Amino acid sequence: MFKFFIKKNKKEKLEDKIIKKIPKHVAIIMDGNGRWAKKRNLPRIKGHYEGMQTVKKITKYASNLGIEYLTLYAFSTENWSRPKQEVNYLMGLPEKMFSSFMPELMENNVQVRVIGNVADLPDSAKNAINKAIEETKSNTGLKLIFALNYGSKLEILNAVKDIVNDYKNDVISLDKISEEIFSNYLSTKDFPNPDLLIRTSGEQRISNFLLWQIAYSEFIFTKVAWPDFTEEEFYKSLQEYQARDRRFGGLNED
Repeated sequence: MFKFFIKKNKKEKLEDKIIKKIPKHVAIIMDGNGRWAKKRNLPRIKGHYEGMQTVKKITKYASNLGIEYLTLYAFSTENWSRPKQEVNYLMGLPEKMFSSFMPELMENNVQVRVIGNVADLPDSAKNAINKAIEETKSNTGLKLIFALNYGSKLEILNAVKDIVNDYKNDVISLDKISEEIFSNYLSTKDFPNPDLLIRTSGEQRISNFLLWQIAYSEFIFTKVAWPDFTEEEFYKSLQEYQARDRRFGGLNED
C-alpha cells in the first residue's frame, strides 16, 4: 500500500508540471481503427465503434486538463473511397455518439464545432451534428472540433478562390493579402493553430490534415492504435510535448 501511494503522488506531481505548459490546442489524427479490428479478427466497424469510445474518454480528459481546443480528424474527403458498408457506418456515428455523449458534453461544459463540407453528408449525420452544435453553443469550456468530410488541400483551394473573388469585387487589394488575412479565409479562422499534432497507429504522415495550420506544430507519432489510446497514452504525449523547445524558426538564447 505504501508503494501505491508513492506512485500516485509521483503521478500527481508530473500532472502538476504538465499543467504549467499545457498545449492550448491539440489536433489528433485518429488512425488505426480498422487495423485494430483486423488484428482481433473483428469487422472494421467494430474498430470504429471502439474508436468512438476513445473519443469520449480523451475529450473528457482533455477538458479536465484545461486544454482549450481539441480537433479530431474524423472523416476525410478521401475516405469516401472506402467500402460502402464502412462509409455508411461512419456516417451513422455522429447520431450514435451525440445521442449517448451529450449529457457528458454538457456536464463538462464542452462546445462542439465542425470543420469540413458538412453539406455533403447524409441528412441523419447533418441533423445530429447541427443539433450537437446548437445544444452546446453556450458552453464555454473545451472546443471539441470534428474535421468531417475535411481535406486541407480543398480548404486551401477554396480560400484562394474566395480571395480571388473578393479581389475582383474590390473587397480586398493585393497589397493587403497577408498570412493573417489568408488564415481568415480558412474554416479554422475562429481557432488558434494547433500546438501539438498527434497521430496514432504508427503511420508518420499528415494525410491532408490542417496543412496550413500545423506549420509550427509539434508532431508526435505513436504506434498505439486509436481504440487503445487511453488517457495514460495522452498523458505521455503531453509529457513529450512539454520537453520540446518551441522556437518557431528563431533561436533559443538561453
